[in-house]
Amino acid sequence: MPVVVKPEAPGDERGALLAYLDAQRGGIRRALHGMTEEQARSVPSASALSLAGVLKHVALGERGWLRRLQADGEEYDFAAASAEWQGSFTPGAGETVEALLGLYEQVARETDAAVLALDSLDETFVAPKVPWDEGGKRSWRWAVLHLIEETARHAGHADVIRESIDGKGAFDLVFETGAMPEPDWAAFGSEPPK
Repeated sequence: MPVVVKPEAPGDERGALLAYLDAQRGGIRRALHGMTEEQARSVPSASALSLAGVLKHVALGERGWLRRLQADGEEYDFAAASAEWQGSFTPGAGETVEALLGLYEQVARETDAAVLALDSLDETFVAPKVPWDEGGKRSWRWAVLHLIEETARHAGHADVIRESIDGKGAFDLVFETGAMPEPDWAAFGSEPPK
């Protein structure tokens, strides 16, 4: 939650995984709904993150994973990847929310197309050795699940940051943006979540 992910067609594992990934991407996009550039760049919580920084980070992070998945034996440059990661949390002067949303949409289309083009999610790639993981052969299924995990983690960050700016939580934004119609709470003898 906060959006209902429609069930996949029977046997459509890729569709199910991509639907869950897109639901998490949507949480990040919605956190930016109605924000000014100044608000999107503000750092209102105990974290050093801004909404624009989270957006840039997830776009570059997903693009980095797609590059690794498609590397086909290319040497992994840990120093370059680390430098990109370090810079991924801070948008540059020309990196507007609109531009970053456009980048994120493009990366999402590329990821989805790559996953859908596979013969099987059992296809493998070689994850590079990094200080926290030995690396080795992994399936694309593992990678898509990892993308869902990371995107969900950052969608949670975006929720907290947004709520710190103007008090709007994820449910408020789901209903405000029309991502899901607001339920008839009274039919369940309940009040809307706060």
